[in-house]
Amino acid sequence: MPEAHRRIVITGVTSGLGQALARFYAAAGHTVYGCGRRAEPLAALRAELPTGRFATVDVTAPAAVESWCDDLLAEGGAPDLVINNAAIINRNAPLWLVPSDEFSRLVDVNIKGVYQVIRSLLPSMIARGQGVVVNFSSGWGRSTSPDVAPYCASKWAIEGLSAALAQELPRGLAVVAYNPGIIDTPMLRSCFGPAAARSPDPERWAADAAPLLLSLGPRDNGRAL
Repeated sequence: MPEAHRRIVITGVTSGLGQALARFYAAAGHTVYGCGRRAEPLAALRAELPTGRFATVDVTAPAAVESWCDDLLAEGGAPDLVINNAAIINRNAPLWLVPSDEFSRLVDVNIKGVYQVIRSLLPSMIARGQGVVVNFSSGWGRSTSPDVAPYCASKWAIEGLSAALAQELPRGLAVVAYNPGIIDTPMLRSCFGPAAARSPDPERWAADAAPLLLSLGPRDNGRAL
């Protein structure tokens, strides 16, 4: 991992991959700005990682995202790395049995939430002339399975959004769609139940993934990793 101090923004740090990344980067001495919807896990993270900045933010609320981003930009300027990790999955069901409000909520978090964060932070990164945005995708953003059609649709959208954004970025910046693999998270357990325990846990995954994400640069712009 490069030794230089980085300012890293991570959404969805209250559990799973986002929380594991926050722990890894904070332990490595980087400044982590994390957000999530649940106050109790965020309070626990603040106690565990006193150098981190953790805020209660719903990525589906544009005003809340903008205010949070304005605050972190005012504190230290443009981030070096933005990791759009926050996502939800539908309860296993054929598409025609997925309730309308559940489908809408998933789109609001998984697609529109990513857009809101990018919209609020990318202009500062462009003005500085450097920075990397990593949008978490999925194997289900490049393939499909039954009973998770809304989630598949959202991650295919992230792949397309990232590829198009890469064509718009000025030199010096990068956006990457990143499939983290199959990890034992609450989301995976909602799909596969106890069988999810056969997969690596988030901390083991982060030991490999966190240095990789931090090594990304302009040469990686537009890649699907």
